Amino acid sequence: MSTRLFSRWLSLRMSFLVAIGIMLGLTGGPVSAADRPDPIATAAEVDKLLTTELGKSEVPLASSDIYLRRVTLDIAGRPPSIGEITAFSFDPSDAKRSAVVDRLLSTDDYATNWARYYRDVILYRRTEDRAVIVSQELEKYLAGKLSSGASWGEIATEIITAEGEYEDNGATSLIIAQQGRPEETVSEISRIFLGIQIQCAQCHDHPTDRWKREQFHELAAFFPRVASRIIIQPDRRSIAVTVSDSPFGRNFSMNNVRFRGSPEHFMPDLKDPSSQGTKMQPVFFVTGQKLPLGAKDADRRGELSKWITAKDNPYFSQALVNRLWSELVGEGFYEPVDDIGPDRTATAPQTLEYLATKFAEADYDHRWLLKTIIATEAYQRESRSRREPDEVPMQANVSQRLRSDQLFSSLLVALDLSEPETPAGAPGGPYANFRSPRNLFASAFGYDPSNLRDEVQTSIPQALVMMNSPIFSRAISARSRTSGLGKLLVEISDDREAVMELYLRVLARQPSLSEQETALNYIRSTTSRGEAFEDLLWTLLNSTEFLHRR
Repeated sequence: MSTRLFSRWLSLRMSFLVAIGIMLGLTGGPVSAADRPDPIATAAEVDKLLTTELGKSEVPLASSDIYLRRVTLDIAGRPPSIGEITAFSFDPSDAKRSAVVDRLLSTDDYATNWARYYRDVILYRRTEDRAVIVSQELEKYLAGKLSSGASWGEIATEIITAEGEYEDNGATSLIIAQQGRPEETVSEISRIFLGIQIQCAQCHDHPTDRWKREQFHELAAFFPRVASRIIIQPDRRSIAVTVSDSPFGRNFSMNNVRFRGSPEHFMPDLKDPSSQGTKMQPVFFVTGQKLPLGAKDADRRGELSKWITAKDNPYFSQALVNRLWSELVGEGFYEPVDDIGPDRTATAPQTLEYLATKFAEADYDHRWLLKTIIATEAYQRESRSRREPDEVPMQANVSQRLRSDQLFSSLLVALDLSEPETPAGAPGGPYANFRSPRNLFASAFGYDPSNLRDEVQTSIPQALVMMNSPIFSRAISARSRTSGLGKLLVEISDDREAVMELYLRVLARQPSLSEQETALNYIRSTTSRGEAFEDLLWTLLNSTEFLHRR
């Protein structure tokens, strides 16, 4: 059997085992849609609890145009089209906000947008730079799962237990991104799926949490038999996650050379680094559940995934609730989003516990959680700047800088462009995807979405990309008659109408009377209509309002 066929067989085997586990009730079983908590009722209770814990907010709900742009960016990763804006504006229904959420959650854009978000969460803190080649397959894997309605528990399980080549199983990406090293792999699993940064306990007891060094290495003991192996063949190159259950594994001194697994994990002796260290039994630090030494890899990672995603493990549900609340409302119950735990103090802890409990009751349904948070008044209020430390939390939505993919998609909508293809003649091979215009744009505008948003900085390379990108510079030019601004000016001869059209395309709203008059006065003061509109468009594209979701 070829390496590629064997890899595909491993991937299918893991999917089959997960499906059998669900059928037999080993993972708790799926919860039917009828038995899940009502999102609207849950959102109302969340608002009540927030008011009890933090006081009543005096910030009003956002206007319809702000809400539509916000919710479309948050769910679909793009701004609304002019057609969507028009339909929403003329819809008289009191339930139109809920209806647009349901519509957006049913689109492919929803799955793609959030797949790109989690792709960045997983890959931004990689220790293996070559792991960028898994990006596209990871995005496809996540988009497929989100589109099909797979639970967050199922996604976590498949990532934790992944095997095979990345082309056949995008779930292998997290392990590949950490070179298959047990220490780095479990650090990221804990951070992403539990919201606990236990990596600080790798070399010493955690300085600000209760976790001990032994607990970190007991967690790493679930992964010693896993390795990330580069496959080089005459016609292709790949990376695979492999498993070795042989009792004759790597020498203990080669702990971080992850070309093959080792029978057990050893905690290094800091006083004598050349010694073998202490053999560690697999123990889950949250609950104390353990496996015996000698357990096979399938048992180690399979049991760990069940313990992590169990309904009675509050960290799993709280980690995603906190992350998505921060992404949507602008301020998490814990900040940063991936640093929660028993020794941290949450903002509005009763609200967090309630929402996390309902999320678990909803079988970790990702769509359900998004719909519930978006239905709260906390989400729908007008946005304000990030609060000062002495101000009351969560009184308004917080303006968020767009992620790279959101910004790129916003430019495509604003300039009436289709998704550009990778230029002809670009180098091929496994890195070809990273020459695409979207990914080249991300090299300047991308950032780790787990970081605090007020740490995201603008830069000179970003300004240069905006000015020099052939795709966008052509569309901003009024000289073209077949696309972008030039096409718009040919189709719309009336300056006021053209100004209105630009505002709708770029900011998803109509200009105020003051903005209209300012723009028209400038256009009249110049000798070139095309250059005047170029200046207007360039100003709107570089405005804080366009670059942020407010």
